[in-house]
Amino acid sequence: MFPLGSVLLPDLPLPLRVFEPRYLKMLGDLLEEDEPEFGVVLIERGQEVGGGDERFHVGTLARVVACEALKDCMVVVGLGTRRFTVLDWLSDDPYPRADIELLGPLEWQESDASLLQQTERQVRAAAELAEQPVGTDFTFSEDPVVACWQLAALAPLGDLDRTELLRSTTGGEVLSRVLAETEENLELMRLMGSQSDGGDVQGES
Repeated sequence: MFPLGSVLLPDLPLPLRVFEPRYLKMLGDLLEEDEPEFGVVLIERGQEVGGGDERFHVGTLARVVACEALKDCMVVVGLGTRRFTVLDWLSDDPYPRADIELLGPLEWQESDASLLQQTERQVRAAAELAEQPVGTDFTFSEDPVVACWQLAALAPLGDLDRTELLRSTTGGEVLSRVLAETEENLELMRLMGSQSDGGDVQGES
């Protein structure tokens, strides 16, 4: 299990630079398996390095898709797969472990297709206002469930919001929350932009 300071969503990549001995040990054990996977959860309190942290009880499994040993660390790329909840945290010796229960796949209904399009428009608008590189160039997946998670990753959400999204059961639930948070942030960004462009300036007479 990797407790991190950020949230991994399903179908999204996760690059990691691993140098702590306990996680190097974990990777060594994982790479002996045919399909190595590890869990990722958000740290609630504490830091990534050194242990002693408190963790949220929902996360995402990551399948190891690339791994390279460097002089002082290992570089790993994981890909988010299934979501899970933690039933019980086990000993952190030799590395963090937990008993987990897998959550079902996100359900998709074709009636949410218009909500998907609306959410995409607003996420792109927010990215352009924030001068992020997504703009009009990014192509979302044709798989609507994958697109839901891509939008959640690109939208102006905090890690706590993304953690709560992992508990969702339907694509419509994910999109509704992403859209609401994005529209709220869009309104705030536009308000801040209008104030900076036309602030109160008094001329001399």
